[in-house]
Amino acid sequence: MTDVHHIQVPLWYLPLLVLIPAAVAAGVVPWLGRRARTRVVPEKDPDWSIPPLADSHGQGISLIHRWDVRCKIVTMLAYSFAIASLRHLSAAAAALCVSLVVLLAAKVSFHKVLLRVFALAGFLGMLLVVMPLTVPVHPGDTILVFGSLDWLNVNLRGVVLAATIAAKAMAIALLMEPLLSTAPLPVTLHGLSRLGVPDMAGQMVLLSYRYLHVFTHEARRMTAGMQARGFEKKTNMATLRALANFLGMIFVRSFERTERVFDAMQARGYNGRFPDPGHLQIQWLDILQTGVWVAAGTALVLFDYVKV
Repeated sequence: MTDVHHIQVPLWYLPLLVLIPAAVAAGVVPWLGRRARTRVVPEKDPDWSIPPLADSHGQGISLIHRWDVRCKIVTMLAYSFAIASLRHLSAAAAALCVSLVVLLAAKVSFHKVLLRVFALAGFLGMLLVVMPLTVPVHPGDTILVFGSLDWLNVNLRGVVLAATIAAKAMAIALLMEPLLSTAPLPVTLHGLSRLGVPDMAGQMVLLSYRYLHVFTHEARRMTAGMQARGFEKKTNMATLRALANFLGMIFVRSFERTERVFDAMQARGYNGRFPDPGHLQIQWLDILQTGVWVAAGTALVLFDYVKV
């Protein structure tokens, strides 16, 4: 193809490009994962009947914590769409830097941020490997050819494109922690209802969040009981029957607990609505923060638009 630049590199570069990133990932990622999980898990078993609804770390000590939840939801979602529209790596890298600055300013739990990043790491890692090998060749592209392996061509445009997508995904994912952890969940859901989301949807999310912790704890207790009785996972029918009984018991206990909870809610006067967790009022500082975010998103889009 015309105007396509081919660069011949020695074949021994290939194992270095594969083994070095793999070795770094194999050493650093598990260590960070273990560190994040050990810091997130509390030392003492909490009262699972009242799971936490907000991260107390940094509560009320940053501007994002004091930002009106309605302005925060609308502004951050609009800003995320602005990030998703970026086309160049430099603009995506700038958005990623802004997200990191926001994380530091919000003073949220760094270890929860790591867990959120790990959820994307596998997909983004596959993207960085596959796209340079599969992206269509366009005029002006630069192709790396390793030795005599003509069938193994690495398109540098694919590397840049994959890095751009990864940077945008990380920038948006990092913003979700300040959005969700800087206000109690009932307040966030109340803000959504004030923005037009049906109240029943917010109630379902709140109850699901509360009792997901309870059911997870119940499953761990049952698993511990099975292991104390000598249960071992194997590839046989006995293991499948035990797992089927396990899932059936979880379903039955969850259904019975749900009925008891609903009866208790009705006994306490539940009439289809939860009490409002607080009064929401937009102040001038909320409008100022919204303006700053809008200006930042507009600046990123304009920088991406004029980028050659």
